[in-house]
Amino acid sequence: MGEFKEIKIGDMKFNPFSMISKEWMLLTAGNAEKCNTMTVSWGSLGVLWKSPVSSVYVRPTRYTLEFLNREKYYSLCVFDEKYRAALNYCGSHSGRDGDKIKAACLTPAFDEAAPYFKEAKLVLICRKLYRQDFRPECFIEKSLDAENYPKKDYHKMFVGSIEKVLVKG
Repeated sequence: MGEFKEIKIGDMKFNPFSMISKEWMLLTAGNAEKCNTMTVSWGSLGVLWKSPVSSVYVRPTRYTLEFLNREKYYSLCVFDEKYRAALNYCGSHSGRDGDKIKAACLTPAFDEAAPYFKEAKLVLICRKLYRQDFRPECFIEKSLDAENYPKKDYHKMFVGSIEKVLVKG
């Protein structure tokens, strides 16, 4: 595993659509004593309030939400395809039931703000700026509500300022 180097956000080169929806990411929050992670394949990267931001969406049943609500920062980690099984595991097992990070054979590292993984190829350290719950009355396209929320377990949206970008050096 190589060491990370910090780069300027303007030097990032990737397709955010394939990175989020096809490669997936791990969203991680917590501290050196305890953290949790989950696979995310919904999200966005862009500019809001004059800052580069990420947005992530977390269902209320996810254990990671407890950490995300409590902490000021979170990380988003992108991995090479050889880690697909680890991402699948993190997306299908709960940290409430055991140490899924260890079971997925991932190695946590701890930035001064947020945990991330040494196996990642790209890490975004994000500072929370905003949180909002999805609400059924806000759907303009009403079919999205029925299609995506049959259990009415609406996502919580978090917008975070991208404070640091780390790449394998």
